[in-house]
Amino acid sequence: MKIFITGITGLFGSHLAKKFAPLGEIHGLIRPSSSKSLLGEMQNDIIWHEGDLNDVVALESSLEGMDLVIHAAGLVSFNPKDKDQLMQINAKGTELLINSMLEIGIKRIIHISSVAALGRSPELNHIDEDHKWIESDWNTPYAISKHLADLEVWRGVQEGLEALIVYPSILMGRIVDKRSSTQIYNYVLEENSYYPKGTVNYIDVRDAAELVLQLFGKGNWNEGFILNKEAISYKIFFEEMAKSFGKKAPSKEVKDWMLRFALFFTSLARKLGISKSPLNRQTAMLSQLELIMGNRKVQEALNFNYRNLSETLDWAKSNES
Repeated sequence: MKIFITGITGLFGSHLAKKFAPLGEIHGLIRPSSSKSLLGEMQNDIIWHEGDLNDVVALESSLEGMDLVIHAAGLVSFNPKDKDQLMQINAKGTELLINSMLEIGIKRIIHISSVAALGRSPELNHIDEDHKWIESDWNTPYAISKHLADLEVWRGVQEGLEALIVYPSILMGRIVDKRSSTQIYNYVLEENSYYPKGTVNYIDVRDAAELVLQLFGKGNWNEGFILNKEAISYKIFFEEMAKSFGKKAPSKEVKDWMLRFALFFTSLARKLGISKSPLNRQTAMLSQLELIMGNRKVQEALNFNYRNLSETLDWAKSNES
């Protein structure tokens, strides 16, 4: 079997490549500027195709002869200035990939979405795969771009594709990986004093990759699954992290009035070009939200045993590959 992976040099894509390697020949789509470091020695066993999702000619040429596509490429950003880029890479890029698959005749795709694509609404504190997207001020441009990408995949299903869609929560990798989803470690490493009053939904990236492999093995086509170990308060999450890292845990709860105050100065600093903080009105609201991303569906399908948080954190601070 020939397996084509977009986003293969990213945190999740690299772990998926390692998991799926025993099943067949791994092909990777790569931009000239991308680093292969997360793949380690495996990078030498991958058949590389240079290009990106918006280069249709290169994309179609790379896809020829493939049996399975794992679509893990995407931009993660909460900066309002990146809205157009998010739409171009996440939504338009997925549209072009689906069109290319249909044109060539490739039937199967595993689409790596995000829990953000399921949407948010302030009156709900529990979301599962049956949650229907609604327009809301709680939906970030990133969430909207991933939701539109999902719609393209479901369009492909209507036109004959078989798709498995997964919605991972925060993917916890290693600190040294320095990827977007691992930046949360910096908050504790820098010994910040405050913690949001909301909850954090997370999963060890190794567990997430194993879940995708098992779902594929069971043939769960044309379904969507949330990949989430649990939801816990930021307070407990940061305390466990601080304990593992030998740091002082945040001890003061962020109040809503503090966020409004912080947002004013963050906005001013960003306009002056002296701040790249991800904090904005939407991310501030979300950090205060007590929300559980339900994993009942994947548990009923697989009865999976997750790594506990302390094990994940011990691995996160190590240099283990």
